Amino acid sequence: MVSTARVTIHESQFPENVRRDLLDSLRSRRVNHKFHYDSVKQTNRWLALHQAHSPSRNDEDCAATYDQAFTATAGAVGRLPKGESIHVVGLGCGGGQKDLRLLKLLSAGGRPVCYTPCDVALAMTLVARRAARTVLADADCFPLVCDLATTEDLPQLLAAHAPSGSVRVVTFFGMIPNFEPGVILPRLASVIRPGDFLLFSANLAPGPDYNAGVAAMLPQYNNALTREWLTTFLLDLGVERSDGTLSFGLESESGGGGWVKIVARFHFSRSRRLEVEGESFEFTGGEEIQLFCSYRLTPAMVDRALEKHGLGVVDHWLTRSGEEGVFRVQRR
Repeated sequence: MVSTARVTIHESQFPENVRRDLLDSLRSRRVNHKFHYDSVKQTNRWLALHQAHSPSRNDEDCAATYDQAFTATAGAVGRLPKGESIHVVGLGCGGGQKDLRLLKLLSAGGRPVCYTPCDVALAMTLVARRAARTVLADADCFPLVCDLATTEDLPQLLAAHAPSGSVRVVTFFGMIPNFEPGVILPRLASVIRPGDFLLFSANLAPGPDYNAGVAAMLPQYNNALTREWLTTFLLDLGVERSDGTLSFGLESESGGGGWVKIVARFHFSRSRRLEVEGESFEFTGGEEIQLFCSYRLTPAMVDRALEKHGLGVVDHWLTRSGEEGVFRVQRR
């Protein structure tokens, strides 16, 4: 029996727009993070990296912290008026393993539940859909492929994938580190309606000294699996491993918000010409290209950032290490 999957692909990920974003990345020497998930090979390398290094997979306390957040959220949903259906939306769903744990709890509550795994990578949405189908029927899964940074009609897309009047439970796990806050937070706020729930996770800087806490996180990024995952983008375009070196460092947010990010840059030690989508790009020795960045925050920074967009933290759960936090958020 042949099995198929119905997936909605937004125009932000149509070939002509992906081409535009790719060329913009090479011109600006600043790679759009979505291109690290663009192929099945990259998706598999990210999943291997996540399995090996993600605290939620390898730290029992971190996994328990998420479970506490899921249990509390399921309890809050259970106090809603009887008969209201639940629409779980996994923005940046990845492999969907965290969403699956939440879906199991919500489904056990007896309410109708549907799920929209949403990611920039088709392969990711399909992996998350497969995980969710262990709990939900295929008819209750609505995979959506889009670029969150440029999808201005996201509220309308989500409304089309759920029963009218359903309560939305949006998860946004591991995503805020890779976006400029001024770009992603307005987009996120646009999909949270009064009465909806947002589960928002953030990578945190542990300890009382913010800058020292961010610096202490560098080894989590500077490892063989992360290097292989990030350099795949360049290697697939024709860069040779011997063309340069990958380094990690710390930089402050350009907007002056005080956020510090871990940045990965490839430094060319010799010239390399690339032919991409009919255009030529010349990288000279001594030049560099930013491949990746990851912001680290504090709970107070999360509060302030969300408040600017009409969102308030209702509850939060922090790991004992202070390196990760989950925040339950609702519209003020």
